[in-house]
Amino acid sequence: MKTYAQTLRNLAIGTIALSLQGSGVAAAEEIVAKLSMHWSPTHHSAAHGQLFADTVNERAAGKLRIEVFPSGQLFGIREQLGAVTSGAVEMGGIVGVVSFPPINKNYNVVSFSGLFDSYAEQRAFFTDDPVGQAVWEDITGKSDSILLMYNPVGPVMTFSTKELSGIESMSGLKARALIGAERPMWEALGANTVSMPTREVYTGLQTNMIDTINSPPGSIRAYSWWEFLTHGQKPYQYFADAYIMANATWFNGLPEELQQLLMEVGAEIGQISTDTIMQNGEETLSEFEGRGGVVNELTGDAKAAFDALMRDKVRPAIADKLDAEVLEAAQAFAAN
Repeated sequence: MKTYAQTLRNLAIGTIALSLQGSGVAAAEEIVAKLSMHWSPTHHSAAHGQLFADTVNERAAGKLRIEVFPSGQLFGIREQLGAVTSGAVEMGGIVGVVSFPPINKNYNVVSFSGLFDSYAEQRAFFTDDPVGQAVWEDITGKSDSILLMYNPVGPVMTFSTKELSGIESMSGLKARALIGAERPMWEALGANTVSMPTREVYTGLQTNMIDTINSPPGSIRAYSWWEFLTHGQKPYQYFADAYIMANATWFNGLPEELQQLLMEVGAEIGQISTDTIMQNGEETLSEFEGRGGVVNELTGDAKAAFDALMRDKVRPAIADKLDAEVLEAAQAFAAN
């Protein structure tokens, strides 16, 4: 027969066991993280950002859930990295040429027209070359961020509501400027620049505040800018890369299995995004032409004049926006 003391002891043990079991349930609760993107849901980068989140959510099996906020619901294009750095969101869609030069001006090397031949070569400069590595580490260190996924926005070319047939036709245009590295080209062409974030471009074109932009082809469809744009001009100028970045402090505090999951899914979906971005751009241009748009690819004397302008006026001006040793290292890396 149990004594009163034994009964109390058994009850206490049972209570402690239930308490520990409850604590275990609480400890295993799903981690919820926000992913902020300025891209609209139809944009190539937004679609792959969503695919990244959906894949993580499925494979995490209740341990981690990513909530996606596209279309600048939380932050605009120029605010994404600051939101990640501050911890206002755990992850963000970051456009490199917009967010990184204010931290380290040497990221402007990616805007140096004709320097890199592909996304792979451009990225390898930051991962394989010691000078490029130092630039990347400085950016991620100062912004408390870590790269989860490459998510390119596409190669950049010029679009306008006016005819584009070479450098002479671009004089006097009202060009949207998003990044500092764009201004030397517009100035050399004799265009007037208007600083304007992505969310204002549609209205800017609609009201004739601007009539010309540099943009990846996919963006003119995703944001419906092609409702106003009528002409496009190649060559592609540079490869605009974007990234899904996470707050490094938050990431490092996750269980190791979730860190590994985010990296694995990021590599997988990032490869899909990269493999399809060039095709996406060309398909968009075909659709643009199907809507009555005109795409002009400079050849012959017109191409020679454009190349001379870039070589003699634009590149020296962009070179002033980064350290000479970084540009020299990038040129040597690309040459090899």
